[in-house]
Amino acid sequence: MTKVVTRIAPSPTGQMHIGTVRTALFNYLYAKQHSGTYFVRIEDTDRERNKEEWVDAIWEDFDWCKLPPDAKYRTSERLERHVALLNTLLESGKAYVSKEPKKDDPSQEVEVVRLKNPNTTITFTDLVRGEITFDTSELGDFVIARSITDPLYHFAVVADDGDAGVTHVLRAEEHISNTPRQILLLEALGFTRPLYGHFPLILAPDRSKLSKRKHGASIEKYREQGFIPEAILNYLALLGWNPGTEQELFGLEELVAVFSLERVHKGGAVFDIEKLRWFNHEHLKRLDAAEYKKRLEAFANTTVGDRIIPLVRERAVTLQEATNLLTSEFDFLENPVPYDTALLLNKGKLDAATTKKHLLALKDLTANLVVGDSSTQDMRHWFLPYVWENDSPDVVKGILMPYADQGGRGNVLWPLRVALSGKEKSPDPFTIIWLIGTEEATRRIEAALNLL
Repeated sequence: MTKVVTRIAPSPTGQMHIGTVRTALFNYLYAKQHSGTYFVRIEDTDRERNKEEWVDAIWEDFDWCKLPPDAKYRTSERLERHVALLNTLLESGKAYVSKEPKKDDPSQEVEVVRLKNPNTTITFTDLVRGEITFDTSELGDFVIARSITDPLYHFAVVADDGDAGVTHVLRAEEHISNTPRQILLLEALGFTRPLYGHFPLILAPDRSKLSKRKHGASIEKYREQGFIPEAILNYLALLGWNPGTEQELFGLEELVAVFSLERVHKGGAVFDIEKLRWFNHEHLKRLDAAEYKKRLEAFANTTVGDRIIPLVRERAVTLQEATNLLTSEFDFLENPVPYDTALLLNKGKLDAATTKKHLLALKDLTANLVVGDSSTQDMRHWFLPYVWENDSPDVVKGILMPYADQGGRGNVLWPLRVALSGKEKSPDPFTIIWLIGTEEATRRIEAALNLL
């Protein structure tokens, strides 16, 4: 069998659409499944709309998505080859130069290159949709280059695919109408026809085409929102493809093993942001603590304590939500606690003298705890009465809750939590003590007592 060669050919005319990532994913999976080659080619034939920053963004997006190509290059790098092939078509009579009025100024004349259409019927078997037939006479002698040194997309893509030995052109269904022109060019140039497969569109909830402008459907937007590549690739794989089982969570290697073009749907797939959020949360929970911490610190551009990772990971669906938690509910870990007497007394619901009595008792109980990061656990653990090798919030709760039950949980735990966090809403006081450690917890309780 001929070695499988697939490609993805995005244009550098804006942020990369999420659908382009899915097309790249399917090309990557098919090539890797058959021990073939997958490459990325930047289609920069539209010189007026191309921007260098978009070229850089495409490479960055593919790196971030963890879909590294086996090779990568730009169409513009092959201009000399394109000119040679155009001249070959002109010399053989399969194409000709046509002098025509300039579109934006009919008073001027330009020379374009047109393919001499043999006006045949073309049939190809689409790997997703089955047999498709076109009458090419409707296309006429279509333009393939603005000039001998300025080839258009259809010509460049055929020349590049042919030279690269592309065996499978796998792309979105909106390219079906391009196929007859490209097959005519393939035949004129003498290249072997690849196999074609056209994937269904990704649709918005209203079943319109999912767009970057209207729906923000660019990979960069999802990166900015704190989605991770594993979740995006997993979800995109299931948009228009079915594994044939109940399994939903897949890693990239698992997808390589089970992907098949036979299970790609013909109909459009609706993009559901809530479903993507579910996938993201599940893949975040799959990360070990060290990897989660690494990604969160990179995203939030801050340092995160080890102990807070499981608490944040369980609640935050995205890295952005995790960052928000760090700067809202968990900001007391780093920021000075802003004590407020009114809040400490639950806005007048608690008595100052009783609250002071409870905090004094809680301070003594807390001082005898050995919890927190290893830096807070010094030689005191040899003689303090409460020692645990693997401390946890439940251990703290086990020591403090009996006192809270005696004094009334609301009367005891409200001022303790506020003393520790300075906030109306925060994690429970047992978790806070476990996070900040015995020494810091005791210091904060003393600061609260000073207010009373």
